[in-house]
Amino acid sequence: MRISGDGKILAAATKDLWRKWLDTRESWKDAKSDEFERKFVVELSAVVDRSTLAFDRLDKLANTIREQCE
Repeated sequence: MRISGDGKILAAATKDLWRKWLDTRESWKDAKSDEFERKFVVELSAVVDRSTLAFDRLDKLANTIREQCE
């Protein structure tokens, strides 16, 4: 499997988390839920977005190394 595939799996899991979070927000609407979303859900999404780019770069680097070693 390619390294970038792992990044796509992580991104898909994060999208699923967002869907579940939005369902949760239907019944949990207060200041603490707003804080939780900002501190954890939004921050996690930002980190995953940056990580996905890193997975893509690592995949390209691994391919270059593989090609040069052949």
